[in-house]
Amino acid sequence: MRAIIEKMRARAFWKAVTVDHSDFLDSLIALLAEGGIRYCVIGGQAVNAFVEPLVSLDLDLVVAVDQIAGTEAMLRERFKVERFPHSLNIESAGSDLRVQIQTDPRYFGFIDRAESREVLGVTLPVAALEDVLQGKIWAASDPQRRPSKRRKDLLDIERILESQPSLRAKVPAAILSRLT
Repeated sequence: MRAIIEKMRARAFWKAVTVDHSDFLDSLIALLAEGGIRYCVIGGQAVNAFVEPLVSLDLDLVVAVDQIAGTEAMLRERFKVERFPHSLNIESAGSDLRVQIQTDPRYFGFIDRAESREVLGVTLPVAALEDVLQGKIWAASDPQRRPSKRRKDLLDIERILESQPSLRAKVPAAILSRLT
């Protein structure tokens, strides 16, 4: 019973933080399920599924490569969708939640290794921890990302390594040297 109450509190907290008056997250998850879309959570919310969570307005996903075009068309019918070189950004009026679907092909294999985990009160398919770490390494190493985003990626890597020190060997020396 305690776990259910905690899950409900986490869910209510996330809805309050994201000012999700339009039930954007619920609508998005339902639409993906109705469309039979294979996806998983990556990025900061995936980190939160494995370690002590931090608050974020972002939800990063990856969709199966063969379903990207159909997913984009389906999402455009209900939400505002902007296409960028390596992502689709989805928004909904009445919510500050920012959803980004990664279209970089390096992430496509993550879906096959995903597992159901709780992300702030919602059970979602989440990339395996080693995949989450790899995604964070790619992001922290990307010179095109804003410096503040790369610092957040380094923090996420550090949070993962504090929780799972055995993964340290998977992190390049150049990244390790930037951690405190």
